[in-house]
Amino acid sequence: MNTAHQVPTYPALVQDLADRGLLAGRWRQVFDAVPRSGFVPADVWRQLPDRCEPVVGTEAWLALVNSDEPVVTQLDDGAEDGPGVATSSNSMLSMVARMLGLLEVQDGQRVVEIGTGTGYVAALLCERLGDDLVHSIELDPVVARQAEEALAQAGYRPHLRVGDGEQPWPGLGPVDRLIATCALRYIPYALLRQVRPGGIVVAPLAREFWSGALVQLHVQDDGTATGPFRGGATYMPMRAHRLPDLHDVHGKGRARAAGLDPALLLDLGFALYAGARLPGVRLIHQNTDNGVQVWATREDGAAATAATGEEVWQYGPGFLWEEIEQTWWEYETEGRPDADQFGLTVTDRSQQVWLRDPHEVIRPGRP
Repeated sequence: MNTAHQVPTYPALVQDLADRGLLAGRWRQVFDAVPRSGFVPADVWRQLPDRCEPVVGTEAWLALVNSDEPVVTQLDDGAEDGPGVATSSNSMLSMVARMLGLLEVQDGQRVVEIGTGTGYVAALLCERLGDDLVHSIELDPVVARQAEEALAQAGYRPHLRVGDGEQPWPGLGPVDRLIATCALRYIPYALLRQVRPGGIVVAPLAREFWSGALVQLHVQDDGTATGPFRGGATYMPMRAHRLPDLHDVHGKGRARAAGLDPALLLDLGFALYAGARLPGVRLIHQNTDNGVQVWATREDGAAATAATGEEVWQYGPGFLWEEIEQTWWEYETEGRPDADQFGLTVTDRSQQVWLRDPHEVIRPGRP
């Protein structure tokens, strides 16, 4: 009996994505034709909950590259002796497949990608559409050069640019599709102006209230865009959109009994609702032996922390935990809607989350 360890293969990974219904239409052939390994450098890290772990040895490298996991390709923006924070990666393939499916590209359409990274998504788009219809921009010149080399080695030559992806591509004119492969705190309206009416924007949003979520926006004739959230997504934020996880906390702690288990807050539907009702409140969590612990803060110095089975501690002005609990009961009254019932509308003046219908905007509560 052969008990040798089987290293996973790329064809098996693509087959798994297909079995999960993530590779519709021509995308199956595209993924088959573009192995991920050609876009992953030798030095990589595995993302763990609390750190990035170097991957040592060819077998371990292949095992990571041919698994449905993100592959971290840069730490600390490339600086030496940093804290070891992931700043660039090759995204997990199931997420790449989901986003490309949501893009709904058709033959002959021009696409702009924000965040070239390793060049892998650009290569997939080139395989699907042809080099001349693919434009990709990357802020980090070192990352951009490595991507250009990997793309050329694989036989792809899309239009590449080093620059700020938050700004429109000079002289490009309207495109049919825009995809962001870095997380945005909001959708820059200047980017929407680069997409023609009827075009589609797919982007991961870094929501302040705990979650990251994919949004699929359809650009309207009047230059606005609206569309549904399409599930969770955790991406590294665009550099210009980076923020500390939490605000500074003021005041002495005050204890009280918790009115609900903080684990209930870690639901994408609730996070989208709460993020709209409590703008500016940031919430993060970590798992504990008994459940979870959450921390919430607001710019005015208000804060709260709660752990499963323990008291709540509140700090600073007001009663932030009571506001969060009140928002939860509102969400209960709405029937605990799933994340896919929420959407976003972007105009030149606002970015509004709605529930079930674009006209049913979720208004902020009192500050």
